Amino acid sequence: MKFFNKNVNKVLSVVLVVISVFVVLQFVCSNGTLNAGETPRESAMARVNPNIQRIVPTTAVPATVPVETTTAKPKVATQPATKATKATKATKATKAAKATTQPITTEAATVPFATAIPPKEPVDYQSQWDAGYLVAIDNPDKTYECAKVTLTDEDRDLLERLCMGEFGSGGFIGAALIAQSVKDAMCFDGYPTVESVIKNCHYTGSTKIGTNEACIQAVSYIFDENKDAVQHRIMYMYNPDMVQSAFHESQNYILTYQTVRFFDRWGY
Repeated sequence: MKFFNKNVNKVLSVVLVVISVFVVLQFVCSNGTLNAGETPRESAMARVNPNIQRIVPTTAVPATVPVETTTAKPKVATQPATKATKATKATKATKAAKATTQPITTEAATVPFATAIPPKEPVDYQSQWDAGYLVAIDNPDKTYECAKVTLTDEDRDLLERLCMGEFGSGGFIGAALIAQSVKDAMCFDGYPTVESVIKNCHYTGSTKIGTNEACIQAVSYIFDENKDAVQHRIMYMYNPDMVQSAFHESQNYILTYQTVRFFDRWGY
């Protein structure tokens, strides 16, 4: 009887161990996609420039807050961005982008998140930070360059308010990502004004709620200092907490900051 009980205990112990391992593996696998395939070490929050306080002394990294969703629609303009602007690369919308006038959405969270293209060589975060990029990314474009765009007073005021309406909850970094997206549209697609970018790229953030110091500083950093938030062109962004978009996820994924996902389109 004792021998039987001893064997039963062994069997039960083995079964409990197997069940425990299975539960742990299931938990790890299920949580691997919570941040769009990114681990905590790979997340944008972990890759914020450690010199951010020197760049903007008053900046604090804000908490995650759902923000406005923006749908960019590529369209090549015929006019130069500004007299002081010279596009560095000619841009044509891809056939896929031309064929899509609005993102494909679904109420169910069934759209798989895209992941960044694996780098061909080890990524040097420090060199990105030293160059003034606010967030180091795993797929930097070392050929990325956007000429300086000079804003009129009207454009500056409108852009500062747009940054607030689009990603005011993102603080300085969130506003800088929006400002870079606008500058890239002007530089690569030739939009002459901020208003034309808002209209043709379908920005939906309110410009009637004013702005704040973080947005003002971000616009100055991106345009006046001719810096960039990340070392890659940004053409699209959206918030999957507000809408699901297969169109966005079919594009070239760059990074997620807080809940907002940023993309470039394929090809120049």
